[in-house]
Amino acid sequence: MVSWSSFARPLTALAQYRNILQSPVCKNALQIQVRNAGHEHHHFAVQPSRFQWNKFKDLLHFYVMIGLIPITGIVLYTNIFIGPAQLAEIPEDYEPKHWEYHKHPISRFISRYIYPSPQQEYEKSLHHIYEENEKALLRALEKEVKAKMAERNDYKAYYYRPAIAKYHRISKEAADELESIRGK
Repeated sequence: MVSWSSFARPLTALAQYRNILQSPVCKNALQIQVRNAGHEHHHFAVQPSRFQWNKFKDLLHFYVMIGLIPITGIVLYTNIFIGPAQLAEIPEDYEPKHWEYHKHPISRFISRYIYPSPQQEYEKSLHHIYEENEKALLRALEKEVKAKMAERNDYKAYYYRPAIAKYHRISKEAADELESIRGK
């Protein structure tokens, strides 16, 4: 029976420790530790990422700061301090530039430095019309040639290969040279 009493001794010691741990002083210390470690949250809430929304807001603010604010400042400065153009007499020997016909300074700036002049645009359109006219004339000539070939039965159009005279001349000179070497 002596051995049985030795088993009961640790149980009484454990009961004493349990009483100490359940005392109000020690209980508060344990609760404070638990509160500080977990911040009263015992789970991790899974939620969708807000990366794209934050990125959009960052880019929006960036472009507003870099574009909208300076342009607004320039427009306000131009309208307040410069203002629209005033009509005045033109000297007899002076021919106005194309941007001088605009009233507002910003539209004058855009017309002068960004857009091409109306004269340049007109000449480009004339060149385009000229090129299309030349193509139409070449198509009409080709159609006429094919009609004459069909009318006279000279040879079929698919045997015709347009040749450049330079290459024809070079090949003829090479053939003549070979013929002179062979001695025929």
